[in-house]
Amino acid sequence: MDKLKIGEKFRIHSYKHDGSIHRSWDEAVLLEIHNDYLIFGNDRTVVQESDGRTWKTKEPAVLYFYRKKWFNIISQNKNDGIYYYCNLASPFIIEDGTIKYIDYDLDLRVFPDGSYKVLDKSEYKFHKEKMHYSAEIDQILQSELKELILMVKKKEEAFNLATINKYFEIYKNVKIN
Repeated sequence: MDKLKIGEKFRIHSYKHDGSIHRSWDEAVLLEIHNDYLIFGNDRTVVQESDGRTWKTKEPAVLYFYRKKWFNIISQNKNDGIYYYCNLASPFIIEDGTIKYIDYDLDLRVFPDGSYKVLDKSEYKFHKEKMHYSAEIDQILQSELKELILMVKKKEEAFNLATINKYFEIYKNVKIN
């Protein structure tokens, strides 16, 4: 992580457990470097699905990628507040200018009022059987989901409004320069 530079642009590749590409984003700008996680920003970035479809994100986002936690957090700055889309996923690696991780289907959607909903339970169950997730991975993901929900309830890190707004401002300034 010593070679990383604030303002540097990366791609993001999300994979499935079997190694197939799930989704990719064409840009994430590095905003801050921490020992355990990196913070990125993007806005109106092109997303490509595994079936070849492409679309653009609609609003600025701040993304947290963790070195040891089995989730990542995407905060979306929408007109009516900050929404979060949290992926239960392997810790990331960076390789050839690309942030890479394995997506494990389960997602946590957090709304501006702090309420949340666990998404894609049936997709998780399907892929767990099809791709043979180990009991250890299942246990890790269930534990990490509980930790993520606790972070939401305590308004920690990305879920703290003042903190996340600070990173949206940093992103605006990095993007301008």
